[in-house]
Amino acid sequence: MQDIDKTIYQRPVELLQHLIRFNTSNPPGNERDCITYISHLLEAAGIEVHLLSKDPHRPNLAARLRGKKDVPPLLLYGHVDVVPTDGRDWKYPPFEAKVADGFVWGRGALDMKGAVAMMVCAFIKAKTENLHLPGDVVLCLLSDEEDLGECGARFLVEHHPEIFKGIRFALGEFGGFTLYVGGKKFYPIEIAQKQKCGVKAVVRGPAGHGSAVMRGGAMAKLAKLLEQLDKNQLPAHVTPAAEMMFNAMADALPFPTNRILRQLLNPKRTDFILKKILGEKGNVFAPMFHNTVNATVVKGGERLNVIPSEIEVQMDVRLLPGFGPDDAIKELRPIVGDEVELEVMLYDAGPAEPDMALFDMLAGILKEADPDGIPVPLLLTASSDARFFSRLGIQTYGFTPMQLPEDMNFNRTIHAANERIPVKTLEFGIDALYQAMQRF
Repeated sequence: MQDIDKTIYQRPVELLQHLIRFNTSNPPGNERDCITYISHLLEAAGIEVHLLSKDPHRPNLAARLRGKKDVPPLLLYGHVDVVPTDGRDWKYPPFEAKVADGFVWGRGALDMKGAVAMMVCAFIKAKTENLHLPGDVVLCLLSDEEDLGECGARFLVEHHPEIFKGIRFALGEFGGFTLYVGGKKFYPIEIAQKQKCGVKAVVRGPAGHGSAVMRGGAMAKLAKLLEQLDKNQLPAHVTPAAEMMFNAMADALPFPTNRILRQLLNPKRTDFILKKILGEKGNVFAPMFHNTVNATVVKGGERLNVIPSEIEVQMDVRLLPGFGPDDAIKELRPIVGDEVELEVMLYDAGPAEPDMALFDMLAGILKEADPDGIPVPLLLTASSDARFFSRLGIQTYGFTPMQLPEDMNFNRTIHAANERIPVKTLEFGIDALYQAMQRF
């Protein structure tokens, strides 16, 4: 464990470097040392900390700053586990936390140790400056977000809901980063996200010896299934969150871009606009209008000389708000055909519609910080720990503000080789979170 520098919260780049150097790749996670380091840092600032664990190697941290009780508490939360590096070719070693070219490089720089560093710095700053908070602020740092949350948010929500009593709103991942469309700079603030759903497909056929002639068996059916998934997409839908997002963007853009974006909100025109008009940008927006499916795991066959009779395909299905697993099966069936058996493996529900009561305050903070930016609602096409907190009636806003270069694609940088975050944006995010803690 590194020695604790009580003033490191004033140097967020250094703090982020410390966090990145803890290899918390999930699996297996091993978040304990990272969480313990942050715990000691908070305690050194005079903040009481509680560590809660399902697995002793994978603790979660909860801390609270007391406010005036005029409003319900505000929750800040993030996770310290990261996805594996998978031996990909990195410009700098992924756990070295190199500062170069104006960036901090390393796994987790964006997702989401950079944001965790912002939260910790803002939280300690509020404590040391004796910030007059309108209500309590709870900081929760989690393990296991990059998998199923069994040791993290799910565990806390199911076994320690008292931590979150009275909380209505939370700030977490992801949102408040820059997005450039039509020559304008937007700051999308997440108000809703897609739901995580796992579906298992099973194809069957006759078994046989590997030397036999086999046509139309399980392997052939597997090939057909994967080809159908590759060639087809699920139907287009327009949700309230997407409608708010694209209307807000259209309001800020000139003709004809504004008209094109509004046509996305007509389900009969959505796919045409995405494919024929928006091109590459359409690939970014498409998951906001479709339930999506990707085959991710294939299991079948045990021996080289035995033709398998059964093959299992696990599919990652992401459902739009308001849709459920029955909708996934209904939309998949015409694509995969009647011979394929479909079974729902898991489903983490989220709220159908967002609670927008805090949006204008958060948008105002970003507008003050960057008058050229345009805050808009965001429908996140992934899922996060927000799905667990929603069970307690907590609305998460993705609010981890970052000013990114126009040529830096946020979605293609997280979970990828050469993940990085601009050095200058850390202070921007800290200031925005600090303002939110004063105004909520």
